[in-house]
Amino acid sequence: MSLLRRPAGGDPWLRVFRGGGDAGVRLVCVPHAGGAAGFFQSWAGRLPDSVDLLAVRYPGRQDRLSEPCVERMDPLADRITESLTPYLDRPLALFGHSMGASVAYEVAIRLEERFGIVPTVLFVSGHGAPHITRIDQDPDDFDDEEFLARIAALGEVDAAVFRSPKLRELVVPALRADLRLIHGYLPCEPRKVAAPIAAYLGTADPACDRESVSAWAELTTGGFRLRAFPGDHFYLVPAQADLLADLTTRLGGLPTAPPAAAPG
Repeated sequence: MSLLRRPAGGDPWLRVFRGGGDAGVRLVCVPHAGGAAGFFQSWAGRLPDSVDLLAVRYPGRQDRLSEPCVERMDPLADRITESLTPYLDRPLALFGHSMGASVAYEVAIRLEERFGIVPTVLFVSGHGAPHITRIDQDPDDFDDEEFLARIAALGEVDAAVFRSPKLRELVVPALRADLRLIHGYLPCEPRKVAAPIAAYLGTADPACDRESVSAWAELTTGGFRLRAFPGDHFYLVPAQADLLADLTTRLGGLPTAPPAAAPG
């Protein structure tokens, strides 16, 4: 196992957790609102050697804390797509959780339309299809206590963040910025991707239900599959082993070859 080298000059938008010259596919993970690339670090030990693991690093958190957050979908998806161009020499799959599902969808559109690259699979998790899903309430309508109470109701990844005033100072600005992005995002004309979509949700997720997640089927010409796991919005933490087993199955049997071009 070896780490991939970043492109010359480095790219702050991607964290490479694992890479190998013989890997059949690169899995690029896109975090949830308020999340960071480190959320996916533990996946590296559970995925097979045939899968490289990369994660998107949003500005405004962790080691990009001094950079302004991006509060609109188009510039965010554009910049992530640009950062992936050095990695398009082999098949690539996208996984996005919550807000990251919509971001991954927009990146898939750009890869297909601009480069003729169709991701092997678009994995979407914990989020309804974007053409029917919208956050009606502006996150800035709430003070910090109300805001964090609503976030905590989804399920807590790390309860210490909500208890520590210092950690909250670091997390809340990025979380608000991400929710402003989703609040303002609604595709005017939903576009279908050629990539197959595999969707996941927690059975007790208060943020989305099976019907809204099933609507992702309307956004692909490549086939659709849905699977539910026990748990809340962050079901993928306790269900990590089962989720990654399913991802591995979806990615299995991929040849070490250039990715398929978009039809037409």
